[in-house]
Amino acid sequence: MMWSKCRLLSAIVRNGCSRSASHFTYVPDVASAKHGKTQKMNLFQAVCSALDNTLESDASAVVFGEDVAFGGVFRCTVGLRDKYGKDRVFNTPLCEQGIVGFAIGSAVAGATSIAEIQFADYIYPAFDQVVNEAAKYRYRSGNLFDCGKMTVRAPWGCVGHGAIYHSQCPEAFFTHCPGVKVVIPRGSLQAKGLLLASIRDQNPCIFFEPKILYRSAVEEVPVGPYEIPLSQAEVLQEGSDLTMVAWGTQVHVLREAANMAQERLGVSCEVIDLQTLQPWDTETVCTSVAKTGRLLVSHEAPITSGFAAEITSVVQSECFLNLEAPVERVCGFDTPFPHIFEPFYIPDKWRCFDGIRRIINY
Repeated sequence: MMWSKCRLLSAIVRNGCSRSASHFTYVPDVASAKHGKTQKMNLFQAVCSALDNTLESDASAVVFGEDVAFGGVFRCTVGLRDKYGKDRVFNTPLCEQGIVGFAIGSAVAGATSIAEIQFADYIYPAFDQVVNEAAKYRYRSGNLFDCGKMTVRAPWGCVGHGAIYHSQCPEAFFTHCPGVKVVIPRGSLQAKGLLLASIRDQNPCIFFEPKILYRSAVEEVPVGPYEIPLSQAEVLQEGSDLTMVAWGTQVHVLREAANMAQERLGVSCEVIDLQTLQPWDTETVCTSVAKTGRLLVSHEAPITSGFAAEITSVVQSECFLNLEAPVERVCGFDTPFPHIFEPFYIPDKWRCFDGIRRIINY
């Protein structure tokens, strides 16, 4: 803890007041022509499009949560109630445990059940329902029953002004639980494809949406349905000296850090978007580390027991003789998520660049 505080204070001194919450530059992806006609969408529109495709093609699909009937606080369900009716798109009481409990029940009964938790920070009252009910339903019934048609969506991650209750990244809590899948997209194109894959997957899925990207992530997205396979990481940039792994917003931070490393240090970085955290693509990551000999993992969540620790452990076990340096983790600090100090808390490109220098100079 003392080390983390010293790092935080040194960052404040080194960077003064020049930092801002816009800590990355969004890099749009290009849609494959095989998916047909595209339309410019931001991330919340891509999510809405995925839900629209699902409600249109699956008569059993229902979408529900706090305020979703009028479009939701982030507008991810705008227009869906008017189009599909109040029996299929509807509000719930402000009770996360009840929302997920209803999602489990409706999925067991055969519905394609899509629940929204208004912020990932408020998913904790539903933790028991996810961990002790949804994740174990198939196992404890000997596969007689399951709630595999359940998907839980939640806005996730820092946004520049969210403070302790609107900035958290709780993905690691759920990756510790066999029986649920955890998915986090890096942009609009991935959001739609991964969300549709999550909805159609025969296991309960938790789909976290980087809310800072809801409006800033704009790219051409196919209008029709398409899927991006779960549990497959994507190599966004090939390199030879260092493997860098992230998910969600942090992918864009690592892309910038990789460019800085190439320009300032002559270091070639391979950047990987994990996309699915449970179960994650160990093969792609370990193949990359075997080639580069070095690994840096970065996420917004606190460093202790964050998912970077799991990746580090597996890579050390599988790639020990290939490693040229210890695995470097660049993550949030072990403190509650701050408000005015958010620019110094988040693992921005400067902290990631410092991590690159440490691992290269080892």
